Amino acid sequence: MCRIKRALVAVALSVPLFALCAESDSVSVKKNEFDLGLDFLAHGEIVRGGLPVTRNKQDDNQSNFLLGRTRIILGYKRQRLETRAVLQNLAVWGTEKNMEIGLYEAWAKMTAKIGVFGQVGRVALSYDDERIIGTNDFAMASLSHDVVIAGYEGHGHKVHAIFAYNQNESNVYKSTYYNDGAQNYKTMQTVWYHCDVPKFPLGVSLLFMNVGLQSGKPEESYNPPTTEYQQMYGGYLNFHPKYVRFEASYYRQAGKIVHPHYKAAAKIEAWMVSGKATITPSKYYGFVAGYDRLSGDDYVPVIYGGMAGLPFHAVNKGFTPLYGSRTKFYGILDYFYESAFINGFTPGLQNAFLGVNGKPLSKMDLSATYHYLAVATELSGLSSTLGHSLDIQASYNFTDYISLEAGYTVMFGTETMQRLKQANSSDVAHWAWISLTVSPTLFKTKF
Repeated sequence: MCRIKRALVAVALSVPLFALCAESDSVSVKKNEFDLGLDFLAHGEIVRGGLPVTRNKQDDNQSNFLLGRTRIILGYKRQRLETRAVLQNLAVWGTEKNMEIGLYEAWAKMTAKIGVFGQVGRVALSYDDERIIGTNDFAMASLSHDVVIAGYEGHGHKVHAIFAYNQNESNVYKSTYYNDGAQNYKTMQTVWYHCDVPKFPLGVSLLFMNVGLQSGKPEESYNPPTTEYQQMYGGYLNFHPKYVRFEASYYRQAGKIVHPHYKAAAKIEAWMVSGKATITPSKYYGFVAGYDRLSGDDYVPVIYGGMAGLPFHAVNKGFTPLYGSRTKFYGILDYFYESAFINGFTPGLQNAFLGVNGKPLSKMDLSATYHYLAVATELSGLSSTLGHSLDIQASYNFTDYISLEAGYTVMFGTETMQRLKQANSSDVAHWAWISLTVSPTLFKTKF
């Protein structure tokens, strides 16, 4: 752990020195750019079904709310230097927390002539199709990471090395413990490589991630803090000839993780595979089809109730998408990897989907996607089918900075869904939403 901290400090200190040295070799006149932007999002939702039923009252199984997200964006550029800061306020309309403001992004990026760069600060990371690392922007709060990035981009190649080390302010003298903040990991190291094949519509990416997650508490001698490391590695392929786009990915998870209900560490042996084809014969319509399979635990209890008597899995085979944009892949209802299954284990997921999209007007887009959902492991006495869902979306761009989006999702769950998720609240779920986005550039200047 000390070696990791020393390495991170060395990288963080060397990045600005490297950039200054790279800039000093230029005698050209330096230009400065500054811009100030506003990103305002008003979002409303109506949910029926899919929520826990309390006190045997069906009326509890519903939710209606309006939510606002406001971001103030400041950007600055000059020769081989770029900085960005994004202040964010996110709150449900009517709550007392509407005046709270958080820092969503704040980073500086320094680049040399040869394409080598260094970036440090709070960054909204997005790689490939965002299956493993993405902003998850549809979730409103979005994801960002406190990281140091060293990389190279040029001649069809990109290499990013990402380092993170998180600490609780209240535990600065007990640096072994971390369980708070924008992301839940203590330490993270990631290497991402991407290559665009010359004169051929093919892009290939490789990813390796090492994540240290913690459990325990510093004040409990019988349950002291411990860090267990898990690894994610795999790749993404994007083949895009004219009118057609084929995407495929494969990832494996290894290492160890501490189960939330047990103190012993479990070994991880999980994987996922996906394939997707998008056909766009005309600018007015297109089609999409694909299949995702995420591995699950060998044995998943399907009894009702709590954890009493449930077995401990020495090997965890349930795949976790970590920090990806999940609503893009497993249905907009976001029903499987944002909320836990009732018994604490995961049966994995199969997602076969077929969709159509159209453009009836120059500023309007429509889409409809059907999902067949099933578990990826064998269940005793139950069908593997979880249910069927339909996502319908529409968007209209009034201007370059004003847009309106709306959607409706209905999911028909089976008995398997009811038993694995939230009893009789999961048979049918409806979700409707509407979002207005206003994102103008308020001020922009060069000096």
